[in-house]
Amino acid sequence: MATGTNPRDIAVPDGEFPFTWHDFRQIAELVHSEAGIVLTETKVNLVYSRLAKRLRAIGLRNFRDYCALVQGVDGIDERQAMISAMTTNVTRFFRENHHFDYLRTEVLPDLLDAARKGGKIRIWSAGSSSGEEAYSIALTILGMDPNAAERDIRILASDIDPEMLRRGSNGVYPVAQMGDIPLELRRKWFKPVPGSVSELEVGPEMHELVRFRELNLLREWPMKGRFEIIFCRNVMIYFDDETQSTVWDRFAGLLRPGGTLCIGHSERIILGSHPYDLVGQTIYRRHGAR
Repeated sequence: MATGTNPRDIAVPDGEFPFTWHDFRQIAELVHSEAGIVLTETKVNLVYSRLAKRLRAIGLRNFRDYCALVQGVDGIDERQAMISAMTTNVTRFFRENHHFDYLRTEVLPDLLDAARKGGKIRIWSAGSSSGEEAYSIALTILGMDPNAAERDIRILASDIDPEMLRRGSNGVYPVAQMGDIPLELRRKWFKPVPGSVSELEVGPEMHELVRFRELNLLREWPMKGRFEIIFCRNVMIYFDDETQSTVWDRFAGLLRPGGTLCIGHSERIILGSHPYDLVGQTIYRRHGAR
């Protein structure tokens, strides 16, 4: 959050909409309190450029009025739109593929064997964006057990952005973005979109495995049961150190002993401060036997 900075040191954009240091500070503080996202003074141009689109969309003439709106009781929907504008939804199928290799070789064989005998598997894709991560997990599972959708296996895909969740729930993706999906998996588990030659839709088996839910990592988590696997990748980079530490601990509370946590390539957990062991590149195991 932008605090302790002399306003005279901040060069705010001189553009279509009047924008002051005070406007920026109010927006930064609100985004931090609502979503944990840290907006330092280096983000001032990014804030202006992304939110100027919102001002045009809702017909406001300056950021002073916009700040009043998002801070008011009638600004709930626009606060959500503001937070969505501040997040960068960069994702793709099988991004950071070593995580899926690790699941395939080290984690899923035993879990799937137990599921075939009536056990359950619960996996959480936290900060799932438009669903590519959750569906990549589903594809990994289906590649190992084609009957997985008939078993007690569920993947929770959560995100703070309802628009990303809508896209993920629809499950329709451009073929051009599917280059990282092995061809045999694409052919077997996706289906054509009627009237389109450039898109494919996830098949019923993947729809059965994945459930999309809106969730803010800074707020209450409604889940009661524990997970065998949690993915939370390239989300913590938006948070300050204290918030990161809190969320790592909260994840540990929902991971079964021996459970697996996969994080982003630029993220780290301080070992000894949290109940994890490092078992691979950005792959951690919750203390305790499974």
